[in-house]
Amino acid sequence: MDLSPEAIQKILSRYKFRDVAIEELQKVHRIHPAMKPVAGTYTFSDGTQKDLLKLIGNIPVKYEGHSYNLPILLWLMDSFPFTPPICLLRPTTNMVIREGKHVDARGRIYLPSLHNWDHPKSSVVGLLAEMISQFEEEPPLGTKSTGDNRDPNVLLAFVSNLKINEGGVQHHDHLINKVTVIGGGDLGMASVMSILAKGKVDRLVFIDVAESSTKGGSMDLEIFNLPKVEVSKDLSASADSSVIVVTANAWSNEQSYVSVVQTNVDMYRGIIPGLVRLSPNTVLLIASQPVDIMAHVAWRQSGLPPSRVIGAGCNLDSERLCHVLDISLNTHKQAWVIGELSDNKGKMETGLRISFSSGGKFPVLCRAFEMLKGRGQRSWSVGLSIADITHSILVDQRKTHSVSTLAQGWGGIGAEVFLSLPCVLGVSGSTRLAGVSLGQEEDARLRESVTSLCALISQLRI
Repeated sequence: MDLSPEAIQKILSRYKFRDVAIEELQKVHRIHPAMKPVAGTYTFSDGTQKDLLKLIGNIPVKYEGHSYNLPILLWLMDSFPFTPPICLLRPTTNMVIREGKHVDARGRIYLPSLHNWDHPKSSVVGLLAEMISQFEEEPPLGTKSTGDNRDPNVLLAFVSNLKINEGGVQHHDHLINKVTVIGGGDLGMASVMSILAKGKVDRLVFIDVAESSTKGGSMDLEIFNLPKVEVSKDLSASADSSVIVVTANAWSNEQSYVSVVQTNVDMYRGIIPGLVRLSPNTVLLIASQPVDIMAHVAWRQSGLPPSRVIGAGCNLDSERLCHVLDISLNTHKQAWVIGELSDNKGKMETGLRISFSSGGKFPVLCRAFEMLKGRGQRSWSVGLSIADITHSILVDQRKTHSVSTLAQGWGGIGAEVFLSLPCVLGVSGSTRLAGVSLGQEEDARLRESVTSLCALISQLRI
């Protein structure tokens, strides 16, 4: 792979892991020599730009006995290969994007390996192999037809001899940022107002599923007619949402905890599949309680990839922790509260763990936790946290949050459980950061959480 051009060398010099990145690029060249490095400027959804390397080329795909070359583009972030590339299709003017399980309307590609990226186990070579395998089952591109012919046998007829070029559609055209909040009550209202205050939403739908609209607060929104806000009780109003926030809780008068949680699970069964049918490319943001369990339930019921189902989790506690540490240490190092979220904040030390990148500040960390214990998770606080997460997704901010995500494969966790872990958030959902080294006691407590969550999940009818 030719990395000698001055423009490429200039950009590579800014990469945090330059030598490792070059080694990874050479591996790609050996297996896929048609993939070419190009210097470019990536534009994020919030308008900010960064000079980065991109790989452009075609991948060979076989479909029903025919061979096709699908044009793709991989943007390599400056922390590559420890963060995954942003993968896009490169359709020409004669091609249309066929939305599906792994491709959204803008041609953004999302695959399990992107969500579970963990270098050196994860690599671009492995990513391309997975891409080819998935696209052989469901071709993501087709040819334009005046009759809107979507038959896969004819859709890709002309791309078998496609040549590499810099053409194709623009991937950062403005789309409507629509967000739907499901659930009445104080948390639903707090989420609506906080998301509005961030200013990045074009349309916000509030679907109140409370027993009475006055109790849920939606009637007040109808009375005062806020700009950009639509109030409804019909799930169809959520169609084509970029993000769907679910704050609804259907607590029952059952005595056992399992029965109470089952009531929420049953409610989800009545709304989650319908929401996903109406917005197949959405990111589900779960705030119902218990959040780690309900995020797992939403993932199972939706059929979405785990990268597009997240729980609000420990984002609020993590942001608070960072704020306290900034005040105490005058540092901007990131810190995350990770693990299982508990309603009883007095159990923070047993239920939640932290990874603090600067290290060696344990007395300060202990004081920080003591300060956080008394804060609680009030509706407005959680609403602000939900708005923070939603904002990162809408503007493709690529900011790291501690959100509840599928933890399987992280740090040796083998079970299908959701826990709060550091994840990079963007328009395609979440990408977990690689596992960190935990102390023996921390690791044991994390696995206790896994065991308890598995035990509860096994008792639920999902």
